[in-house]
Amino acid sequence: MGKMSELSLLMKELNQCGETLIGISQSLSSMFSSSDEPTPAKSAPEEKAITLEEVRAVLAEKSRDGHTSQIREILQKYGADKLSEINASDYPALLAEAEVLGNG
Repeated sequence: MGKMSELSLLMKELNQCGETLIGISQSLSSMFSSSDEPTPAKSAPEEKAITLEEVRAVLAEKSRDGHTSQIREILQKYGADKLSEINASDYPALLAEAEVLGNG
């Protein structure tokens, strides 16, 4: 990987981290700026968002187990050559596909 493409990848990841921090900051601000009344519980439990790091960890493990070509096929199915090019909304489905590699 060239230095410029590596730098570009790092900049994208840094940008995603910044967006995550902004979201956390806004959530905290809304929690503490509201009145002292407790907020009503949501009717449906909120599903924890899957992070890039979680997906990357699973894909790295599957790659070490010899499933690199299948991982590349999964990434290409989502229109990307690299994990960082995948839309975060596709992480759950991608992760589900990757987790079954080697289990059959």
